[in-house]
Amino acid sequence: MANSSASFMRLRLSLGPFFRRSPAPTNLQLLRRLPVDASQLRLRAVRATEADARQPFDHQPRAIEEAVEEEEEEDGQKKQQRKLKIAVVGFGNYGQFLTRTLVRQGHTVLAHSRSDHSVAAAELGAYFFADPHDLCECHPDVVLLVTSILSAETVIRSLPVHRLRRDTLFADVLSVKEFPRNLLLGTLPEDFDIICTHPMFGPESARDGWGGLPFVFDKVRVGDCPGRAARAEAFLDIFAREGCRMVEMSCAEHDAHAAETQFLTHTVGRTLAMLELQPTPIDTKGYETLLRLVDNTCSDSFDLYNGLFMYNTNSTELLHRLEFAMDSVKKKLFDGLHDVLRKQLFEGSPPLDSDAAAWSLLDDAPIGDDLDRDNDEKQPE
Repeated sequence: MANSSASFMRLRLSLGPFFRRSPAPTNLQLLRRLPVDASQLRLRAVRATEADARQPFDHQPRAIEEAVEEEEEEDGQKKQQRKLKIAVVGFGNYGQFLTRTLVRQGHTVLAHSRSDHSVAAAELGAYFFADPHDLCECHPDVVLLVTSILSAETVIRSLPVHRLRRDTLFADVLSVKEFPRNLLLGTLPEDFDIICTHPMFGPESARDGWGGLPFVFDKVRVGDCPGRAARAEAFLDIFAREGCRMVEMSCAEHDAHAAETQFLTHTVGRTLAMLELQPTPIDTKGYETLLRLVDNTCSDSFDLYNGLFMYNTNSTELLHRLEFAMDSVKKKLFDGLHDVLRKQLFEGSPPLDSDAAAWSLLDDAPIGDDLDRDNDEKQPE
């Protein structure tokens, strides 16, 4: 009996590893079994409950499920609330107009302009930099060009782009698009991203908000890196959040349409302004619309109008078409007038009495001729 007991003990000791219970899995081991990317998660302490202990070995504790859900929710909120550091280059009227919305959405705005707008920047919640080197050393995510068309090239070449991060996103809001597209592609390093945009509204037309107003954009060059693509989307989301009608369109197509919409509108408005039209007691709705058109177009600088003509290759053709259209309308009017005169002269008019015609000619003579005739009669022979 003693021998059998000793043999059993030796057998149990030799088979010891097979009789030992496996330890309970740790929280980290459980996290590794989850069908998610662990690099996306932050590790946190999770308390296992009594109910979890009664479940099968491969059961996923509810506390861990809640931890994963919280992480996914936080990641989603971060994507929705991504804030950008935006350098607004050109802090005039339109730059300040855009800055109000950028600051209200929670973005950091770094302003730069040739003129000192530090007071206006402080009032809007932006930071003003007089020196472009100081601006670029802040490493903005986006450099937004809000300059005039005529000064765009000078301003871009004055920026020390070598002080920026090499993947910085450049965007513009010029009213023409092929010109800034070619300028940015030819000036900036190849690693820089470029988005050409045109908000089709301003302080006057968007005084009640940006909702429903068109925002045209062209992703000229955006890197394949997920971070750069996400930054580009975050920038465009600024305008989408305000309710803009987002229109993705090539720069060439934009300029073809803009010549017929924006340049034509400015041309008609400035032409009417030369007539010095004034309100009257009997204004019609159409006439009031024309007066508003004059006010809206002439409130913009002539440099803007000149830039629309100089830097849009479609503008010259449009002016020729407009001139031809005006001549065609005048021709229709005068052709109708000539037909009426011909009928009166050759078909329905009675013959003229010679004496009556003579006196009629004298009555129609200029006053100066009458005075000369009277003086001749009074002179002695």
